[in-house]
Amino acid sequence: MNPYGLDGGPPPLPPPAPPLTPPLAPGPGPGPGPAPWARIAVGAPGVEFESRPPGEDAFDVPDTECDGWSTPGLTLRLASVRGAQHRYYRKPRQDAARAVAHESTGTVVFAVADGVSSATNAELGAGEACRAALERMLLQLSWSTAALDLQDVARHAAERLHRLARGRLNSAEPSPAEVAGLYATTLVTGVVRPHPDGPIVQLCRVGDSGAWLLDRPHGRYRPLFPSKTGSDTLLVSNEVTPLPSVPERLEQATVRLTPGLALLVGTDGFGDPLGDGDGQVGALFARHLAQPPPPLWLAHVLDFSRETFDDDRTLLAVWPRDPAARR
Repeated sequence: MNPYGLDGGPPPLPPPAPPLTPPLAPGPGPGPGPAPWARIAVGAPGVEFESRPPGEDAFDVPDTECDGWSTPGLTLRLASVRGAQHRYYRKPRQDAARAVAHESTGTVVFAVADGVSSATNAELGAGEACRAALERMLLQLSWSTAALDLQDVARHAAERLHRLARGRLNSAEPSPAEVAGLYATTLVTGVVRPHPDGPIVQLCRVGDSGAWLLDRPHGRYRPLFPSKTGSDTLLVSNEVTPLPSVPERLEQATVRLTPGLALLVGTDGFGDPLGDGDGQVGALFARHLAQPPPPLWLAHVLDFSRETFDDDRTLLAVWPRDPAARR
């Protein structure tokens, strides 16, 4: 039974979504205007309903946000959308993403976080972890052009959550369990540095959010961290060790972003339906990420409808720019 059914059982499934580029339809004023964007159905769609507002204490967490810009060498797009479950049960979006360009080096600095649903203020934990990670990486870049100390970045983000909990609980030193109960969150964070031989990506993660390289000409995905849903995974587990815990051996990766590749960083709301990338969701994003889309369009595609996949979704993507196209 669909969990979002109203009185009397689940509502009927909607008809398939119209083509991605809708035809012109009469607008409210004189002359034709573009038809509204319908959600993209991937396979069997989820049930459509009008989103319900989150609680009053989450007024500063919008349902959807997106961003996009370019440096001389890199193009970035990001989007984060509230999942169907949170839209129905009046919960705020618990994902967060932040990105900034380090002006003196042209480095793109980014963070993506997924607040753990069992945490009381997961949305605040995700947002603060992203902000703390960016602040620390920008500080490190101002000190040196050497490789970042990502262990230090993760610890700084964890300490920010401890500081929040101290204020919330009026406690000099809350326990790790108390901090996690309020603000537990995953985190994937790092940088993309310009380089003559191709941009260098350095990133780390805490928890189960993911990162991939998209081979754009062939539509293939290469995970940069072990996947919980890939074909080589024997047992799917929802257990994660999020911030404020920081493992002694942090998961890290360093890769070169050569022409034809794009870096993708996303929460499991994106990674779970993506899987190995060889299904309909993988094909959808390979098509729309072959070139940087408008930020609003990325948010629209990310808000696809697929039965049983109802989590918040966040995706950040970085492409190397073609030197001939730079302005």
